[in-house]
Amino acid sequence: MGLHKLNESTHKGRLAMWLLPAVFVGLSVFIILLGEAGKEALRYDRVWIGQGEFWRLLSGHFAHLSASHLALNSAGLLLVWFLVGRTYSNQSWVLILAVILAVMDAAFWFITPELYWYVGMSGMLHGLLGAGIVARFPKFDTETTILLLLMAAKIGWEQWQGPVPGSEMTSGGPVVVDAHLYGALGGALGGVIARIRVRPQAPI
Repeated sequence: MGLHKLNESTHKGRLAMWLLPAVFVGLSVFIILLGEAGKEALRYDRVWIGQGEFWRLLSGHFAHLSASHLALNSAGLLLVWFLVGRTYSNQSWVLILAVILAVMDAAFWFITPELYWYVGMSGMLHGLLGAGIVARFPKFDTETTILLLLMAAKIGWEQWQGPVPGSEMTSGGPVVVDAHLYGALGGALGGVIARIRVRPQAPI
């Protein structure tokens, strides 16, 4: 009976681990089902945010250009979550996500004022991966080292040369490469905050 409970608990734990990505994809599917009008009403849009439509600071990260764009981001989310989803609890991931989106939105607004609109989860995905890498610092295994080098190389290329060849064709529209940089920085910061938050206190 104890083994049965252990297996049941493990099964529930695995299902719970996938709760957040399921919510992210569900929100994105809901928005895309609203059609073009829904996308226009929910995307990050500097003009409308300036007029008080602050929900766009959140919803813009779950709106997408098209169904193919959503499918691409959803596949990326599942891959990232498979790689790093176990590194934090769901509660810590919610905190990290809040930091990622706050950093991205602040950077869009203050550092990249020429960006008038944005949609998609790609920046958030870079942030989730960045937070997962921070969780394993400083004891990096081979997998983590490869992930860090690949992400650093990708972001470096994008900042130097622009979007990775083929990415705009795949996503069906322009790629905002700065979102990937801001997302990764937000994820690293969120990971550090999450680690500090759960660190056990030393005895007095």
